[in-house]
Amino acid sequence: MQQTFYKYQGTGNDFVMIDNRQQTFDKNNTKLVSALCDRRFGIGADGLILLEHHDNLDFKMVYYNADGNESSMCGNGGRCLVAFAKQLGVIDDKAVFEAIDGLHHATIDGDIVKLQMVDVDTVEKHENHVFLDTGSPHHVQFENKIDAFDIKTKGSSIRYGEPYNEAGSNVNFVKKVSDQIFAVRTYERGVEDETLSCGTGATAVALAMHAINETTDNLITLQVPGGELQVSFEVENGLYKNVWLIGAAKLVFKGVI
Repeated sequence: MQQTFYKYQGTGNDFVMIDNRQQTFDKNNTKLVSALCDRRFGIGADGLILLEHHDNLDFKMVYYNADGNESSMCGNGGRCLVAFAKQLGVIDDKAVFEAIDGLHHATIDGDIVKLQMVDVDTVEKHENHVFLDTGSPHHVQFENKIDAFDIKTKGSSIRYGEPYNEAGSNVNFVKKVSDQIFAVRTYERGVEDETLSCGTGATAVALAMHAINETTDNLITLQVPGGELQVSFEVENGLYKNVWLIGAAKLVFKGVI
């Protein structure tokens, strides 16, 4: 059966988008998802996202990693899905949708999508890193030589090592540029490599930097290999709330496979 798809990217984090409101896509076929995401033999993407009908909200998000397995929340994927929903006429300039980590509010103005992320009440501060969950688990640590080191090897060793093991964690390497700006490179589990951008990772870095007093600002710019993202938030008694991930989300092309 032919499948119409759309390719979207948010700061270089790219996704295959499929309108599955009629439930025509085989969601149990992990090999198909992996094949579609393959950069040599398929469309090529960091993940695949299904837009599905929801009885009470604008739509439902179902996200798969490039390895074909359904995964935890993807921030850039959520932003791209909002742009996709607008392109389909499902929404106008605002959205409320369900993802694996709960409800998300979003707004879209041109290419810029603002996505509300989950509240974060726990930031684990360790000697050499910070760990927190922003819809997906994230390990955050400083790396001064951020432009020139083997992120795949170093990221993989942390992702599979203690205490994360097989379940794993995404791994973010950070360099402070200024009090409001941080450079970030991310190794993503499921992709098992560096991606040009990670939305939940950018969110995690912004909150982590505030939690360890590297910044006092509540609007942080994250420089990622694929461009720039911003994260805004409020903090109250250790609870990070009203967290928003902000950045561009663009249609790359539409096709049939």
